Formats: sequence, structure tokens, C-alpha cells
Amino acid sequence: MSKVLYIKANIKPEGMSRTFKISDNFVDQYKKLNPNDKVTTLDLYKENINFLRGEDLNSIFGPKTDESRNHSILKYAYQFAEADKYIIAAPMWNLSIPAILKAYIDYVSVSGVTFKYAAEGPVGLCHGKKAIHIVARGGSYSEGPAVAYEMGDRYLRTIFGFFGITDFSTISAEKLDVMGENVEVIVGSAIKKAQEKVKEF
Repeated sequence: MSKVLYIKANIKPEGMSRTFKISDNFVDQYKKLNPNDKVTTLDLYKENINFLRGEDLNSIFGPKTDESRNHSILKYAYQFAEADKYIIAAPMWNLSIPAILKAYIDYVSVSGVTFKYAAEGPVGLCHGKKAIHIVARGGSYSEGPAVAYEMGDRYLRTIFGFFGITDFSTISAEKLDVMGENVEVIVGSAIKKAQEKVKEF
């Protein structure tokens, strides 16, 4: 049985997120194909995710005890480290990811839990896992001149690699805010890609 963490980062009302239309379909299909796996949904806007404060640093960088798993911030790092697969549903906002997702990454970037410091430098502790980022974008950023402006998927791929997670793929729906484009067709095409991709996830 695999533990799957479904991380959602979009404040739009239910049914309004184009990213979630794709990711929810992906998760539904995954559950059908893997009924014995445990899928935990983590909607960041429904969690108590906030920016790190000065008083949080001792908990993150200090020694860990059995009680650390119950800490209001560290519990997210342990949950992340214990998962086998990650589904990140986060749209492109201002060329990157929603700020709450970056705040969550700060919660789970904990030395001794998701990575460690060694003589050769930082070493990831989450090897042998896989992740997929499902993202909706207003323009075209996966090819052409705007590729250099895309910083969200690039950041997630890099930080997950830092944790030791190198099996990282992306499903994107693009040009959703370009005049003349058929949004339903674009989202539908991304859902079809998701239904194929889920078979190997």
C-alpha cells in the first residue's frame, strides 16, 4: 500500500479552479486503479499554513524528539517524509506558485526529516518516491520565448530534487487566458493526458 499526499493550493471557490478540474480527475482515476492505497488530501487554504516566524526557527532547526511529530509545523514535515507519492495541484500565479505553497515548502524543509546535512553538503532523505505537478497557466510557458519566465514548476522540481525526489513529472493546461482559445478543449485535453499518466503513477 502506498501513501499518497494530494497537495492542493488554490483559493478559488469549489468548481472554479481549472487546475483542480484536472487534478481531481487524476486523483479519482488513481483511486479506482489503486483502491488499497491511502490518499490524504491536504488543502493548504484549509490548513493552518502561515509564514514562518522567528519563534518557529528553533523548532525547525533544533533537535527533534518524539513530541516533534505533534508540533503544529513539524507535523507537516513528518507527513511529507512518510508519503510515497505526491500530487501537487497548483496553478501558475505571477510566473510562479501560490505563496501558500511556498510557505508549505518552508514547513516541510526540515533538516533531519526531509533532508540532512552531511560532509558533502545537504542530502535528501526522500529517495524512491515520485511526484507530479498539475498546473493551469494563462499563457504558453512550456515552449517558446516565455519558457524562461516559468518559475513555479521549475522551483518545485528543484526543491523536490533537493529532498531526493527525482521522479517528477508535470501535466499542464496552457493558454487558458489567451483570447480565442477554447478553454474547455484545453482542459479536456489535459484531463485526457492525466488519465493516461495516472496509469504509470
